[in-house]
Amino acid sequence: MHGIIVLVGGFLLDCLLGDPHNPWHPICLIGYLISFLEKKIRKLFPKQPKGEFYGGLVMVILVLFISTAVPIVLLKAAKWIHPYLALVLEIIMCYQLLAARSLRDESMKVYHALHQHDIEGARKAVSMIVGRDTQRLDAAGIAKAAVETVAENASDGVIAPMIFIAIGGVPLGFFYKAVNTMDSMVGYKNEKYLYFGRAAAKLDDVMNYVPSRISGLLMVASAALTGGDAKRAWHIFCRDRYNHASPNSAQTEAACAGALGLQLAGDAWYFGERYHKPTIGDAVREIEDADIIRADCLMYGAAVLCLVICVIIRYLLVG
Repeated sequence: MHGIIVLVGGFLLDCLLGDPHNPWHPICLIGYLISFLEKKIRKLFPKQPKGEFYGGLVMVILVLFISTAVPIVLLKAAKWIHPYLALVLEIIMCYQLLAARSLRDESMKVYHALHQHDIEGARKAVSMIVGRDTQRLDAAGIAKAAVETVAENASDGVIAPMIFIAIGGVPLGFFYKAVNTMDSMVGYKNEKYLYFGRAAAKLDDVMNYVPSRISGLLMVASAALTGGDAKRAWHIFCRDRYNHASPNSAQTEAACAGALGLQLAGDAWYFGERYHKPTIGDAVREIEDADIIRADCLMYGAAVLCLVICVIIRYLLVG
C-alpha cells in the first residue's frame, strides 16, 4: 500500500497546489547542477567532437548519480527518524515530480489572454512554455503552440514520471526527471550542443520510448471520456505519430490532434530561422482558444487513467 499512497497522494497534491515558482524546487536544483557541471566539464575536455561527447557523457553520469542519490539518502534519513516522516516526504517528492497542474495553469494563461483578445499578452504567456519564436504568431498560431505543448508535455511532465515512480519509487522518478531536464537544457542539435548534448538526448529518447507510446494510447482513451473524437484520435495516432524529428514527441500530439480535429505542428521559427516540419492531424476545423481547455481535459483524463492503471499494477505486484 505504501507505493499506492505515495502515487495517489502526490497526484492529488499536484492537482490541488501545482508547482510553486520556487528556485529551491528539486527540478530547478537539478537545472542548476547541470549548468554548474557543464561549465566545469567543458574546461576539462578538449574542444573537439570526441572531447565534447565524452564531456557530455561524464556530465550525464554525474547528474544522474547525484539526482538519484540525494532523494535516496533523504528518504533513508527520514525513515530512520520515523516511518511516517519518510512517507510524508516521499509523497511531497512525488508531488514535485508531477506537473499536470502547472501545465494546466500556464496554458490557461494563454487561453485567458486570447479570450480577451490580448495578442501581445498571449504571445508573452505562450513564450513561457514553448521554445519557438512567438513574435510572428497570430491568435491561431498561439493557440496551436499552447495545445501542442500541453499534448507533448502530458507525457514527459505527467504520465512518464508517474510510470517510473510506480516502477521504482521516487528515486527512479528523479532519475527520469534528471534525464528529461538534461535533454531540455543541452539536447539541441546546434553548434554548441551537437556533441556535448548527444548522450543526454539519446538517453532521453530511450527513457521516453515506451512511456510516450503509453501516453498516446491513454490520450486516445481519454478522448472517449472527455468528449473528444476517440475514433479519429486512434486513426491520427496510428498515421502521424512519427511525424517529428524525435521518435517520441509526436505520439501524444497525434492523439490530441485527432481527438480535437485539428492540424498541429508544421513549420516553426526558432532563433530567427524557419524550420520545415511535417504536420500532424487533419484540419477538420479551425483552431480556437477553447481548444487549449480541451487539450487540458485530454491531458488530465490521460493522467487519471494512468494513475488508475499504476495503482492496479502496484496492488497486484506488491499488495
